[in-house]
Amino acid sequence: MTSTSDTITGACYLETNSSNLSNLGMYSLEDGKPLFDIGIIFAANINGTSEQPELYLNETVTAALNSGAVAELQAKGIKVLLSILGNHQQAGITTLTGSAPQDFAQQLCDAVTKYGLEGIDFDDEYSTGTSNPSSFVLLISALRELMPDKIISFYYYGPATGYLSYNGIQVGALINYSWNAIYSTFSPPNVPGLGNDYLAPAAINMNPAADTYTSPELAAQFAQQTLNEGYGAYLYYNLINGDISSYLSHVSEVLYHQKTIYQGS
Repeated sequence: MTSTSDTITGACYLETNSSNLSNLGMYSLEDGKPLFDIGIIFAANINGTSEQPELYLNETVTAALNSGAVAELQAKGIKVLLSILGNHQQAGITTLTGSAPQDFAQQLCDAVTKYGLEGIDFDDEYSTGTSNPSSFVLLISALRELMPDKIISFYYYGPATGYLSYNGIQVGALINYSWNAIYSTFSPPNVPGLGNDYLAPAAINMNPAADTYTSPELAAQFAQQTLNEGYGAYLYYNLINGDISSYLSHVSEVLYHQKTIYQGS
């Protein structure tokens, strides 16, 4: 099977500590469509204990959510998700016990409603608690029940990769996408119940200052491999401020047969 340009979903993580959320909307294809279909705000945190988790929004995430940029991106056709990351505390997406999965799912749903988002992304890093087999599945199950029509995605990394089914329930049957988390590699996430159309095996880091920076040539190679092997999504990480349309064109010319246009000032 060879994917077509109509089926490739572009998902881009943006670090609010160093980049402006509105920058996600500055890139389009030559036909005017946005390059990125999904923008992921990186990152909110899961704080607290395994019994009492709390959603924490730091200053830069809060500023991004309140800046008006979310609505601006949505007006351009870009869906906006909030990524959830551990914060060196006991609470984590795989450490929850008792009623905590349901309680935290409600907090996430409330945030999606409050800020008008399209969904939630999960990144299982930096939690100090002990993982258990049910936590992530119960959390995803509760969140899907609360948000039947929203996007739930999974950054394929950390303990959660080993806890993707419980009591006959598969995480892949409840989420929309999963992304490879190892930058400058091509590695399909192994999520039971989730088909290739919803996997991003390519992961590129666009920040040239990063140790895991992906060259434009390798990014283009991954784009071709995505098409050739029939996957439906492509992951961009660390969109920096300023014009990197020449870099992104290496990808878009392969995936969509169009150059990337920068519309910023």
